[in-house]
Amino acid sequence: MQVNYGAAVALRGVSLHVEFGELVCVVGPNGAGKSTLINAIAGLHPVAAGAMTLNGRDLTRLPAHRFCAEGIAVVPEGRRLFTALTVRENLELGSYLPAAKARRLASLDHVCALFPALVEKLDQPAGALSGGQQQMVAIARALMARPRLLLLDEPSLGLAPVIVREMFGMIERIHADGVAVLLVEQNVALALDVATRAYVLEEGRIVAEDAPAALRAQPHIRRVYLGLGMDSSPPGPA
Repeated sequence: MQVNYGAAVALRGVSLHVEFGELVCVVGPNGAGKSTLINAIAGLHPVAAGAMTLNGRDLTRLPAHRFCAEGIAVVPEGRRLFTALTVRENLELGSYLPAAKARRLASLDHVCALFPALVEKLDQPAGALSGGQQQMVAIARALMARPRLLLLDEPSLGLAPVIVREMFGMIERIHADGVAVLLVEQNVALALDVATRAYVLEEGRIVAEDAPAALRAQPHIRRVYLGLGMDSSPPGPA
């Protein structure tokens, strides 16, 4: 897959796959093209060359508004909530398609069980919530669409470490429920902790793909992304 910004190539020759039920992460430095990748898969940025398929269906030429109906939901970087609307209204916006709307109440019960801190906040403006609670709303809103593939763009951004760990625990629960997850994240250590498979993106190209444990053992990954020295031994089993 190739994605351009005008004459500049942002992603070149990128090839990846996510199987149903997998939790796959993409890690890399700032400017590597991680958010561009997420936006292209979500239909928010056109693909200049190559193809994208979901369950055998070619998505490449579909208009952006059709991607949700195909089973893709995205949690964008920075959350992008409607801060003047209530939490409940934000969540309901996630289930505007007929199939999701027909199961809105069941979906609302499901996300409230997943994020119990939101139950008492449903009728409050989303903008009045803490950063961690707003991220919960953003993820819950995407789940209201009942996606087969959930795209997460930097969910830990701007959150306190203790909240980040809680957030990643919730992502693991979402994955355990059977939703395929593609996670783009700068917190490499935590991303590799939860992923079943991982890619490394540098300068718009995939430079490595492997199981998280195998990537942790690579000297370049350990030095550049995990801050571990060349002579540090890879972490053993807990």
